[in-house]
Amino acid sequence: MNQKRGRQAIKRLSPDKKDEVQQKDVVKSKGKQQKEVKKAEDPVEKKGEQKIEKQQIIKGDDKKVKQVLEIEQKFELGDGKFSTPTIKIASWNVNGIRAATKREQAVQYLHDNKFDIICLNELKADQSVFDKENLGSKFGKHYVLYLNFCKTKGGYSGVGIASKVKPISIKCDIGIDKHDKEGRTLTAEYEKFYLVACYVPNAGQKLERLDYRTKEWDVDFQNYLEDLKKKKPTILCGDLNVSHHEIDLANPAGNKKTAGFTQQERDQFTNYLQKGWIDTFRHLHPKEVKYSYFSARNNSRQENKGWRLDYFIINKEVTNAIIVSDINTNIEGSDHVPIECEVDLRKL
Repeated sequence: MNQKRGRQAIKRLSPDKKDEVQQKDVVKSKGKQQKEVKKAEDPVEKKGEQKIEKQQIIKGDDKKVKQVLEIEQKFELGDGKFSTPTIKIASWNVNGIRAATKREQAVQYLHDNKFDIICLNELKADQSVFDKENLGSKFGKHYVLYLNFCKTKGGYSGVGIASKVKPISIKCDIGIDKHDKEGRTLTAEYEKFYLVACYVPNAGQKLERLDYRTKEWDVDFQNYLEDLKKKKPTILCGDLNVSHHEIDLANPAGNKKTAGFTQQERDQFTNYLQKGWIDTFRHLHPKEVKYSYFSARNNSRQENKGWRLDYFIINKEVTNAIIVSDINTNIEGSDHVPIECEVDLRKL
């Protein structure tokens, strides 16, 4: 990430590490930058598209300097109304937006006019990279982009939504500090439903994050979704980093202690669905073997040895609104392939 200098407001980051944080605000409006000293009683308010970037330089005990970029965006909003009775939504873990968009087929997919919404996982970029490399140009002009980047390090995590219709509201993250640093969720509110684009934390190669994933993230995220569906029908989509049943991966016997197929992760997913949610692909295709992720090793994709990690989930009260839920294995550009669904808005 870029490092910038400016006036500093120092505060304690951690009483254990005795880290110090230096902050400044940079206001961007319509492509121009202005540096301002933040006033406690005079918040910045301007018309038009505007972003406030908080740059934090963290000095740790090892005297290494790390930079954290937090972005508070004033998103472009609207009435959330679609003009058609049905809409098509795609979700794709691109495993790095820069790398994916170097593939012509991936760019063509992101320009495809047939989708009303495209959700993206694992952007592996931040706002400065997105702007510098003009990555927004890789999307069709009919889309408005909404992005939530990782706030603790560059080139990690991040989610996005490209939408033809401007939502009523956009919410980054779930409002719990310990979960909100990695840019894992983006919630768009439309007239008739909520859409949550999500990239669930991986338990890790050595399962070092398994407890966090299953005992903290899963619990709090499920509660967040439960609260949403009390207000409107809710669609969750993205890389949920779990293969629920043995039919959902090519080698279940050899992966029972592998992240994404541990019993703990599968049990939590079962618990979530039992609260009144539907795995739309498995609902429509109860016996079909199809995968959304293929390791780059051992010719996994060519030999169809993969995992189904990506899902469209909807609350069961409106299950009949799902017309199509499928996995598009024809698209290349990532170790994941896109998943796609069609929704009948009249049944929401």
